[in-house]
Formats: sequence, C-alpha cells, structure tokens
Amino acid sequence: MRSLLFKIILIVSLFGVVSFAASSNSESPYIYVLGVAQDAGYPQAGCYEVHCIPGWKNIGLRRGAVSLGLIDPQAKTKYMFEATPNFPSQLYDLELEAPLENFKFSGIFLTHAHIGHYTGLMFLGHEAMGASNVPVFSMPRMARFLETNGPWSQLVKYKNISLVPLQDNGVQKLGSVKVTPFLVPHRDEYSETVGYRIVGPDKSAIFIPDINKWHEWKTDIAKLVTTVDYAFLDAGFFADGELPGRDMSLIPHPFVTETMETLKQLSREDRKKVWFIHMNHTNPMLNPNSVESQKVKSAGFNIAIEGKRFTL
Repeated sequence: MRSLLFKIILIVSLFGVVSFAASSNSESPYIYVLGVAQDAGYPQAGCYEVHCIPGWKNIGLRRGAVSLGLIDPQAKTKYMFEATPNFPSQLYDLELEAPLENFKFSGIFLTHAHIGHYTGLMFLGHEAMGASNVPVFSMPRMARFLETNGPWSQLVKYKNISLVPLQDNGVQKLGSVKVTPFLVPHRDEYSETVGYRIVGPDKSAIFIPDINKWHEWKTDIAKLVTTVDYAFLDAGFFADGELPGRDMSLIPHPFVTETMETLKQLSREDRKKVWFIHMNHTNPMLNPNSVESQKVKSAGFNIAIEGKRFTL
C-alpha cells in the first residue's frame, strides 16, 4: 500500500513539473487569468440563494475577483493586474505558474478604487506579508487615495508598497511588454478608472473589467476590438432583470447582451477575440453549461476562466 502511495505521489509530482515546464519554456510573455468574478467573488458573502449554494457546497465552483497575471520568461518577471480580496490565493496561483526562484514579483497594476480591485493590498502590510517596496502602478487620484487614507497610507509609510505614477495613455515599458492605461467612464467616487492596453512582441490585449455603458465612452469599442488579439471586457451582468427588485439602470455596467449587440457586426474572427470577465455572482455565465453561456459561445464570443493563458 505504501509503495502504491509513493508511486501516486511521484506521478503527481512529475506531472506538476511537466505542467510548469509547458507554460514557462516559451520565451514569449503571456497573460495568465487569475480571477473572473465581480468584486465580491463567487459565491458572494451573505448570498444563500439557489445560484450561490453550489459555490458554498463545492469549493471547486468558487471564483475569485477579476485579476490577470502578466508573466515574462525572458525578463524573468511577473506582475498582477488588480489586488483583489482573493489576493492570497491568486498570488499563490501566480507562484505555481511562475515561481519566485525564476520570476521576480515586479508589481501590481490597479484600475480603480472599488473593493474588488485594490483591497488585496492589505495583505502586503506588516500584519501579513510585511512586503518591501512592491511597485503599485496607479493613476493620480488612485495614488492620492492610497497616500491619504488609512490603512493604505500605512503601506506607503512603512514602504510595503512603492507607488509608481501612471498617466492617461502613458506607456510603461516592462521588458518586451508595454502597458498603457486609458481612462474609461465609471463610478469614480475615490479615484479615476482605467482600462489597460497590454502589448507584447507579437500580440496585444485590452483589459476593461469595469466601465459604464459603452455609449458613454468616446471610444468605439467595436473598432478597438479589431486592433487587438484579446479583449477582456466587463461582463458584470448578463441582462436586465438579473437583480429582482432593483432598477438596473442605476447600475451602469454594459449588460453582456448589450455588448454582444454592439459587437454583432464584427467578423467571426474579431468576435473570437472577446473574453467576458468580471461576472457578478448572479451572472449565469459563471455556469459554463447554462443556456446563457451557450448563447455567448454560439455567437462567437468567449468566457474567461481561471488558468487560461494568452501568449503575447
């Protein structure tokens, strides 16, 4: 019995090594999906409705808040986009994909000051990791918010984080990758909101986890999609009526149905570039077998999942 157990452990270990080697042997930088849900994750705290119960009962169905990893094997660096409430597990997933012995953790890019996008910074503090000068790339209002409001200001004071200023359409060169923030309309109570354009040696992506309705933005999202290879777009809610008893016009995210309508004139090839992300706990797209998920896929679009890699 002990011999059999040893063989099983050996096989698992070997497959683990092979899995990592397969993802890191290439010299091309790539995006690694770390989280796909809206700020509160799935299932959401306090939700015991029929759509949440499967997530409470089966840990394998749980989904972390939206986050991307950026890994550059040539530069031997790794980054995160967003510091979510699921930061500990997402940092671990990034570590499994790109271990510190080979990849330096070189910073975090923030989009805005809503809970699912920056509160994970707390785990860098002296009560937790006690990190030292982790670069946090942030826009002017976002940086001021962190500098002037506790407990985030303590992270700055204790030099757990080092704020790296960003500007609208200002390019950050990270080895062979360029990262460019661009302003988007959203609820900006505490900071501005940005999306990111991520450009590698061969391919490019846009990351827009939060935005108001597409028509409120001066940029034509359909044209923008045609200029990149991957488009990670806000998919907070599938359709109007998803939140019973709520006036969803007061929640200014583009419904997935609206986004599909906006992009329906794109070629099949361009529609395949779209990866819906940032799904609310009520969004039926979290269930890959739902009717809604099938509608999205049959229309030529994709739904982001954790662990998916996108070569740049």
